[in-house]
Amino acid sequence: METNTLCNRHIGPDEGDVKKMLEKIGVHSLDELINQVIPADIRLKEHIELPEPLTEYAYGKHMSELAAKNQLYATYIGMGWYNTITPAVIQRNVFENPVWYTSYTPYQAEISQGRLEALMNFQTAVCDLTGMPLANSSLLDEATAAAEAVTMMHGLRPRDQQKNNANVVLVDEKIFPQTLAVMQTRALPQGIELRVGQYTSFEFTPDVFACVIQYPNADGSVEDYRELTAQAHAANCKVAVAADILSLALLTPPGEWDADVVFGSTQRLGVPLFYGGPSAAYFATRDEYKRNVPGRIIGWSKDKYGKPCFRMALQTREQHIKREKATSNICTAQALLATMAGFYTVYHGEEGIKSIARKIHATTVSLDKALQALGYKQLNKAYFDTLRIALPQEVSTQHLQSVALSKEVNLRYFDNGDVGVSIDETTDVCALNTLISVFATAANRTAESIQPVSEACAIPDTLQRKSSFLMHPVFRLYHTETEMMRYIKRLDRKDISLAHSMISLGSCTMKLNAASEMLPLSRPEFGGMHPLVPADQAQGYLEMIQNLGQYLQRITGFAGVSFQPNSGAAGEYTGLMVIRSFLTSIGQGHRDKVLIPASAHGTNPASAVQAGFTAVICACDEQGNVDMDDLRTKAEVNRNELAALMITYPSTHGIFETSIREICELIHSCGAQVYMDGANMNAQVGLTNPGFIGADVCHLNLHKTFCIPHGGGGPGAGPICVAAHLVPFLPSHPHFADNSTANVLHAADGVHAGVNDLPLHTVAASPYGSAGILPVTYGYIRMMGAAGLTAATRAAILNANYLAACLRDTYGIVYRGATGFVGHEMILECRNIHQETGISENDIAKRLMDYGYHAPTLSFPVHGTLMIEPTESESLAELDNFVEVMLSIWQEIEEVKNGTASKEDNVLINAPHPEYEAVADDWEHSYGRQKAVYPTESVRNNKFWINVARVDNTLGDRKLLPTLYGVSQL
Repeated sequence: METNTLCNRHIGPDEGDVKKMLEKIGVHSLDELINQVIPADIRLKEHIELPEPLTEYAYGKHMSELAAKNQLYATYIGMGWYNTITPAVIQRNVFENPVWYTSYTPYQAEISQGRLEALMNFQTAVCDLTGMPLANSSLLDEATAAAEAVTMMHGLRPRDQQKNNANVVLVDEKIFPQTLAVMQTRALPQGIELRVGQYTSFEFTPDVFACVIQYPNADGSVEDYRELTAQAHAANCKVAVAADILSLALLTPPGEWDADVVFGSTQRLGVPLFYGGPSAAYFATRDEYKRNVPGRIIGWSKDKYGKPCFRMALQTREQHIKREKATSNICTAQALLATMAGFYTVYHGEEGIKSIARKIHATTVSLDKALQALGYKQLNKAYFDTLRIALPQEVSTQHLQSVALSKEVNLRYFDNGDVGVSIDETTDVCALNTLISVFATAANRTAESIQPVSEACAIPDTLQRKSSFLMHPVFRLYHTETEMMRYIKRLDRKDISLAHSMISLGSCTMKLNAASEMLPLSRPEFGGMHPLVPADQAQGYLEMIQNLGQYLQRITGFAGVSFQPNSGAAGEYTGLMVIRSFLTSIGQGHRDKVLIPASAHGTNPASAVQAGFTAVICACDEQGNVDMDDLRTKAEVNRNELAALMITYPSTHGIFETSIREICELIHSCGAQVYMDGANMNAQVGLTNPGFIGADVCHLNLHKTFCIPHGGGGPGAGPICVAAHLVPFLPSHPHFADNSTANVLHAADGVHAGVNDLPLHTVAASPYGSAGILPVTYGYIRMMGAAGLTAATRAAILNANYLAACLRDTYGIVYRGATGFVGHEMILECRNIHQETGISENDIAKRLMDYGYHAPTLSFPVHGTLMIEPTESESLAELDNFVEVMLSIWQEIEEVKNGTASKEDNVLINAPHPEYEAVADDWEHSYGRQKAVYPTESVRNNKFWINVARVDNTLGDRKLLPTLYGVSQL
């Protein structure tokens, strides 16, 4: 084995394993298997053109060279991104810990209590700081949260406003430009009008249903919005507030002046800048809106024996269940970053957070006074951390900027010549005096060094916070590093991650996140970069992004790419908006129907609706393929209104449909576009691609195929790749004057993206979305190379077919391809089991926990089944252990079936068996403890002890308790 290459470290089976697996599958070679699985007419004829693979060592050197091209200046641009100090105990034990970053979204509560508690900490901190009773467990970014707020308030309109088609939202002009841009993009297809102006001049006419304001505003001014809020409510309109979370330690929280929604970013709570993302947005609102809140909510419940525990609440709201009726298409959020922000509040507590906020504010006040003494005029009467400065007549903006850059300082420059300065947690006395010297030098003055005055305050008493926050004991107990380290460890011991065992979730691609791919994320040259710095300071980032874009174009067979979408669902929405813009440009804007197979991801119909389309569902046949007769009929019936087809390939049923090219040709013959969902791209790379198949656009789940970790529910990244005719319609961004290639890469054919006469479409706060995690995908491609990526795809298909061969004679496989094989995942049949024994697929999923495994995907896409995707990273030894476990569970099912085990008291319906039950003096089951908790030798040698018994999935929904304080109300 070549130990120097990532390929051999990433792919599980070795040559000897492959021979054994092929024999079990019933084919003579891996080539034969691939030929059986993938239709011949879509197989690539040539290899992908990519650089030769780097060794892990060489990649580390390469990233050091790229990092050296990023220049970290002292940056005071602000505008939603602020430098912060990540406590080392959190960076080391959470951000760099695979238990936290390789775990999955906590749908299975019994093996997710650690991260559920961490997210509950986050929600509690958000509720306390905003003064609201309910918060979700994160959204993608502040701008997306703003758009979600508008959508939610639109859905909450009272009957009279709906009847009168009230569709106007008033937006204060002093909102961050990127937030306004995303709101405008999202509002357009939903028929919502954004009316932008001064909040003091808002008129709540009958067509208005809400308003959106910023606190402090984009200039940094702290405004008193109480009168506005009262006026809005008197007109039956709702108020959404974009609030700086750290400022709320000192400012009266919006919840105390009766806001309806409060949202923003928690990036400055210890999460690095990452060139714009990822970081966790927050969303807080009233309790009565809980069923309309986008994203996930953590709540309290009890296990079957009454022990308090956590779970994801109100899951029936989610897009994969409600599909086209969902209120949002949110799937992945920012769980890992929310976890970090939550731990930041735990580590600092109320006094620590106040101290940080006071230091920032005092430094800002001291700077204000020093600049006024130098002849500058500061325009904000009340502020927290940001000054807007009018320059004296003798000082030009260009000269000031030149001086600032010579001292390695970045400031914000307004169009009218004013200058903005945003102070942050890292601004110490030395940095403060350097800032003052910039302004002094520009004015040809001399300034003496100063010390910040700690009691200085520029917040009126009427706007100062008087209420306490973070009063739960968790925010008071862990302020030493020793205690904090142990608290984090106590939580991570409760969760199953890839550090423990294979996570076989179908359609989720829980593959290796190699340490060599992850290491660059901890470098300050990548973590400390503000997204709006001049391009010459971010050359390392830009070179990596440019190269990565070219690689993804070649892998997908497309001509252009945008990295702006920061989740897979956001990628779906973005791709559809690109199609919408293209159709409008050719006079086909009336097309508003999207065909979606019944097997599609639940996000597909939800995204289609969000993009202003009507979803038309197409049937599947008994073999799991798209029903061609139904597709032809619906395509013909909707021919003149058809905008696109959304199709996942290979399908969510785990098969490569042989008619895929015919499907693409049919859709194109109707004048529509083909959107290929890239969720299953892990079975395509190197063997086929969307462009070659005939699609027009696809998104890529970088947190699936391209190795970005799932992080317990985010971060994700969903870049889209498009054919040449769609390149001009890729997203653009308001912070780049020509709306051009700052965030868009395209083929060298002269096609220019974001041309000025096209609508500005912005889908994320940051120009490059979650740029900070792109080094992971970049590293995966650079270290695997074309041959390694192709080998990974072949291994993924091999592993899936091996498991299918091992389990076909017991559980059975629901769908197979035309030649009898599966793709890279399979659906296990469990419906007959339930009919014969009463044992459900959920019982099997819970029993797997006793064996140390995370459950497969439950009842999706076929109700009553389990979907399994092993990925290429799992070894034959791990696959065989999983097979042994599944067959052991099969025998347990047989015992119930033949009467050996009780239908009312057996290891399956009572699973999982928590540690506290196993060691209790009383044991009241008809089977022994060993059968319950040590069913096989492998479990005895490596037991994962579960913290809670089966969680009550209805209790927490009947009474939602979304903060730590709620446990007393259970």
